[in-house]
Formats: sequence, structure tokens, C-alpha cells
Amino acid sequence: MSDTTDKMSPWWKDEVVYQIYPRSFQDSNGDGIGDIPGITSRLDYLSDLGVTMLWLCPIFASPMVDNGYDISDYRAVAPEFGTLEDLDELIAEAKARGIKILLDLVLNHTSDQHEWFKRALADPTCTEHGYYIFKQASEPPTNWRTAFGGNVWEKVPGRDEFYFHSFAPQQPDLNWENPALREKLYEIIDWWLDRGVSGFRIDAITSIKKNQAWPILEPDGVDGLAKVSKAGSNQPGIEVFLTELKQRVFARRGCFTVAEAPGVPFDQLAQFAGYDGYFSCAFDFKAADIDIASGSEWFRRLPWTVADLRDLLARQQEALRGIGFTANFIENHDQPRATTKYLLEAADDPEAAKTLGAMYFLQRGIPFVYQGQELGMVNFERASIDEFDDVSSIDQYGRSMKEGRTAEEALRIVNLRSRDNTRTPFPWTGERYGGFSDHEPWLGMTEEFPKVNASAEQGDPESVLAFYKGLIAFARHGEHAACLTDGEIDFLQSSPNVIAYRRSSAGEVLDCYFNLRGEAAEEPLAEGTATEVVWHTQDAPEVVAGADGSAPVLRLRPYQSAIVRLTV
Repeated sequence: MSDTTDKMSPWWKDEVVYQIYPRSFQDSNGDGIGDIPGITSRLDYLSDLGVTMLWLCPIFASPMVDNGYDISDYRAVAPEFGTLEDLDELIAEAKARGIKILLDLVLNHTSDQHEWFKRALADPTCTEHGYYIFKQASEPPTNWRTAFGGNVWEKVPGRDEFYFHSFAPQQPDLNWENPALREKLYEIIDWWLDRGVSGFRIDAITSIKKNQAWPILEPDGVDGLAKVSKAGSNQPGIEVFLTELKQRVFARRGCFTVAEAPGVPFDQLAQFAGYDGYFSCAFDFKAADIDIASGSEWFRRLPWTVADLRDLLARQQEALRGIGFTANFIENHDQPRATTKYLLEAADDPEAAKTLGAMYFLQRGIPFVYQGQELGMVNFERASIDEFDDVSSIDQYGRSMKEGRTAEEALRIVNLRSRDNTRTPFPWTGERYGGFSDHEPWLGMTEEFPKVNASAEQGDPESVLAFYKGLIAFARHGEHAACLTDGEIDFLQSSPNVIAYRRSSAGEVLDCYFNLRGEAAEEPLAEGTATEVVWHTQDAPEVVAGADGSAPVLRLRPYQSAIVRLTV
């Protein structure tokens, strides 16, 4: 990999990224936990799918309070996942298939079991004490609420001192105000790049800067606390840290980076992503969280329409026009299944899942596919809060009832939004435990004997899996690949339940239509041009002449998508 990147044509612009949740992808040793050798054993499946980069959720040593997002050693692999040698083998075997490896790196906080924090607790005069945020006080210095509930300040045993944590108490925040701490993190990033990874997804990066005035905020919940994001996320001055991070390692090494950037306004998105941004691209969560008031308040459900979704996607694309590429996604490890969230009563309709997939995938940007998404997986339905593993889900269940919901309503809300929905073991077969393991998995399956599974879909040319294979090949290697990769995007006026946009380059114009609901739709096409349907789901849609010589009309079936090439 080159240490430099062409500003207008970066090496990563053609990538298709597949996200893997290692605990749940493939168990190779029969302990019910997915591992790195399991991932290696499935590389041929991933290569056949057509993806070119694998994003691994954290595989570092960790007590797993937050399933690996609490790192206790940045240079070691969690024993349940394997060894450094196993990871080296995965990197080599993936490279042999033309697949790169992207690691999930947590730079905002560590585990409380990290040696730095252990020393900081043991000796307030040591160097490592300055790596974290401590305050001398007899009571919590602020009334900020963590993302997982409760005050952000945790009492240090035996001292009138508190330490700060944006997430769980076992995840103390690092003190980015300390230059020595930043240097340690840059060394870690270089160490992994030297080992052969191609880049990083950066977790919770917008949280590294806190309001140094440490204000008391107006409470926004019955607990008397206020969301930490109001003073501990996207704060003025973060640009200093992020510019240094880019210059010291990312730009110098020419690696691919994608930032988790919740709460970044559209008019600031270009600072985070693109040719001159801090990162190669960034995840914007406004469309992903369209059904809730915020990512940390699932109980505040919001109504939404397809038109609302279209507007959010259009604004995201417009924010990066001429500046770079978006990170396009509909699922990840922190979101429920997109089929259930966006398609509602049609969640288990394969044709609806195909159109939803095409709608996001064919936009300008780097497409991310989450494991199981390519099968059309849907949410589970848990009968009790005791069946959940996710710390956030358990917190949201309790908060929902404190905010006035019944236990039944709280459980329904958590079922809809739980992060466990996408963390269930991957269903390779229809057997018990889905071919993921021959041992009871660490987390219950979405279905005990899954009807939706890779084995069944691999033999079905009409399956969602076959569709994703064809979609990736069409978008990245087909006749229209140049336009669909590098071309501009402009969202079009369309029927209320249709999302439509134009992809255009110097030599081609493609109008793309996606009907996301169960009623047929008619879309007027551009006047004064010849039209040809060059791609579609279901049977070929009709293009009929408009009345009295007006523009021709594209007739879409329920949940159908189509691409029309325009020729003047």
C-alpha cells in the first residue's frame, strides 16, 4: 500500500466493505464463540460475494464488558478470538484473495483493566494518571449521563477523586488534552499498519473532546441528568486533535479510515470526511436513527416516512458534493436489522430487501455490508429482558420504564432497537445453532432452526444472497461501474414512497428508482430523451408514453427498483 493517496482518486474509492462481528461469525473450536480462524475458514464465501475489505469489530484483549469496545491491551488479541498469529494468517489469506483488513479501533477510552488505568488508580502521581480524566471532588463534578445510563463520574475507592467515563464505568475515557497520551496512541496505530492492516474504523471519535468548563447542564430526563453528548461530543477544539491524528499517522501512511461520527451537523460533515477531511469517510447516523429521538433514547419513538428518509440521504450526499465519498450503510453492530426498521410489515419480503439494499448501495460512496444483511435477516423477538446480552439494551429497558413506559412497552422498544439483533450468530445452515457452532452460542440465535441461512440461499438464484452478489458485480465491475463509482448524485422528485436519484458522469446518465412500499408507483421520466431500462428487480418494469406527448412514465411494482439510462 502506498504511503500517499491521490486526492481526487483515492485507492479505496472502489472498495466494498463487509463488517464482521467476530463473536458471531463462525466458531472454529466448539466453545460457542466466533473466532479469527472461523473468519479465515469463510474467506471463500466472502470472496465469492465480491467484497474487497473486511471490517472486524474489536478483536483486542478485553474483559468484554462492552463486547470488545473496552480494550485492555491494544497489541494483543482476545484469547477467545485466537492469537496474533491467527490474525496474521487471516491478513495473509485475505490478501491472497484480494481482500484487505480493517480493524475497529477505540481511541476515546480503554478498559479499566488496561495497565495504564490500573497504574493510574494505584498511584495518582504516576505518568499514566494523566492519561485519563480525573477530578478531585467529594461528589460527582457534573450531572452528565453516560450513553449507557448513570452519571459519567465514578468514585475512586479510598480517595476524594472521580474518573470520567462516557460509556460504562469499566470504560474510562482517555485524556486527549495530554500530548503524551496522544503519542502513545499514534504508536499503536503505526504498529498495526506495520503488521499489514489497511486501515481502521474509529469508534466514538467525536467524544475525545470535552467541554473543559465542565458545566452543570439542564436535566433532560427523570434521573436529573443530561446527555453526555451535550458537553462531551463534537466540542469546539476537537479539530485540533483530529488534524494532528490525520497528519501524524493517517495521511502519512495513506491508510483507509472511517469515523463513527454521530451528531456531526450536515454543514460540518465535510470536515470529517473527504479529500481534505480528517478521515477517508464517516458514518452519518441521521438516517439510521430516523425512528428514534437519539441513539441513546430508544423509548422516544418518532414517526417517519419514506420522504423523510429520502431527505436525510439527499442532505448527506449534498454535504459531500465535490468533496469526497460517503460511507453508505443500513446496518451495523449498533443498529437493528434494516429490513425490520425500514420495511416494517414487509421485513421478510425478499423483493423488498433487495430494493432496500440497492437503494443505499448504488448511491455515491463506499458501501458497507453487515454480516447477515446479504441474507435479508430480520430482527428477533425476545420474550424477556433476561434474554439480552447488550448492556445498552438492558439500560434502555430500565430507562423506558422510568420514563413512563410499561414493562410490555419497554420490551417491545428494546426488541425493535436492540444491538443484539445484529449480533446474533450468523446462520450458515438451517441446523440447530445454524452451522455457526456445534455448541450453544454465547448469544441466542435469531431463530433456533433458521429458515434464512446462507446454505439455502446459495442454491437459489432468486435469493437475497444471489441478489447482493449480482449487485456488487454490477456496481463495481459492470458496464455502468464508472458512473456508479465516480459519478455525481442528485436526488430527484418522486412519489411519496419512492426514493429516486440520478448518477451522472461525463459519458452517462442513470436515473435510479426504488419503491419502498407495497403500492405500485408511476414515475415520470426526463422529457426530451430516449430511455432504456438497464437494470431492475422483479420482471422488467413498463415504460409507457405519457398522456398528450408528456414525459414517458416508469411503472414500478410494489418494492421494485429500476435503473433507466437516459440518452439525449
